[in-house]
Amino acid sequence: MHKVVSIEDLEGSKNKTLTCKVEENIDGINALTPISADLTFRSLGDFVEVQGNVKGIVKLECDLCLKEFEYNLDFDIDELYAKHALIEGSEESGQEFEIKDGQFVTDLNGADEIDIYDLLYQSVILNLPNKKVCGINCNGGDKFSKEEEMSDPRMDVFKNIKIEDNK
Repeated sequence: MHKVVSIEDLEGSKNKTLTCKVEENIDGINALTPISADLTFRSLGDFVEVQGNVKGIVKLECDLCLKEFEYNLDFDIDELYAKHALIEGSEESGQEFEIKDGQFVTDLNGADEIDIYDLLYQSVILNLPNKKVCGINCNGGDKFSKEEEMSDPRMDVFKNIKIEDNK
């Protein structure tokens, strides 16, 4: 069962703030250790702010040599959830809230809880590197040697091209 934070419990808590520590094995993420997170949930009127830190070790496949390697996760979460549906042009609440650079607002669509498992899954996926490389000195291994690159017979036609200077 997924761990959740109830909006009702958050609203009834001291300073409208809840903290939790979570360790989860997340389906779809090849983790060598459970993904751990220290999270703080804060009610801010029509919004819930989630801040914290996520750590863990995942196994990735190198994009160059295709070998598996360990990748250490260690990143911060700073997410906003809208308690009620966000409709463009709607100014019912009149509440203004500054959205920081790189921050997204997730609409809860009236849901009365936040799924921590889903939050962790999305955060981990978004914080994996775009280009997965096992190390700074990875050259792609034997699979991509320069000799193979240059031995393509279709490229032979370019070996004998002569360029004349017509000045």
